Amino acid sequence: MEADTISGLMGNGAQIDGKILQTFQNSFVQVQNILDHNRLLINEINQNHESKIPHNLGRNVVLIKELNNNVRKVAHIYVDLSNSFSKSMEASSEADSAGRGGQSRKRIRPAQN
Repeated sequence: MEADTISGLMGNGAQIDGKILQTFQNSFVQVQNILDHNRLLINEINQNHESKIPHNLGRNVVLIKELNNNVRKVAHIYVDLSNSFSKSMEASSEADSAGRGGQSRKRIRPAQN
């Protein structure tokens, strides 16, 4: 079912390797776990803030740092996913062009100064 969803999203009939699909699934599970933990952190931060107890307010500093690190982790996971997807699409495109006798449909980028 997931493979059908992804190939439907791609629209060009490209096949998605099972390894790539597994990487996406693992990454999304990891992101969801981090976001679930962040929800708990935010709830605790809010409770500490509302309590106005100095110790709890001091603890918020640690909790907010953890929250920020978790957001960085999520961003890093998405960057890795994006890079993996780009590489897989390039490999798929190269395999397609090799199957067409080397005729490539790659866009030529102008030289940068």
